[in-house]
Amino acid sequence: MTGSVLTLTDRAADRVKHLMSKSPEDGVLGLRVGVNTRGCSGLSYFVEYAKEQKKFEDVVEDKGVKIFVDPTSVMFILGSEMDYVEDKLESGFVFKNPNETSRCGCGESFAV
Repeated sequence: MTGSVLTLTDRAADRVKHLMSKSPEDGVLGLRVGVNTRGCSGLSYFVEYAKEQKKFEDVVEDKGVKIFVDPTSVMFILGSEMDYVEDKLESGFVFKNPNETSRCGCGESFAV
């Protein structure tokens, strides 16, 4: 599936390319994104290296990178945009998610 589950900004794609070039392991195909149950609002995003495509996993190929979307997370991130932000205090991937109904004060978790 291309583009409908998740889109990437140019900054996010550039960061994925950088991470792939510095991957600590051989055989990494891309990054996997999904959500875990945690945080004060209930859900938190995760990003990890993907060495294989899991059963029922969507693969987003955008701007020269592959993002594997955890199949149990699709309903929570459908239509989201993945960006990469870097400033003086922090850096990391951020998600603009149209499904979010609230976000905790520290910004680490969200609810749908």
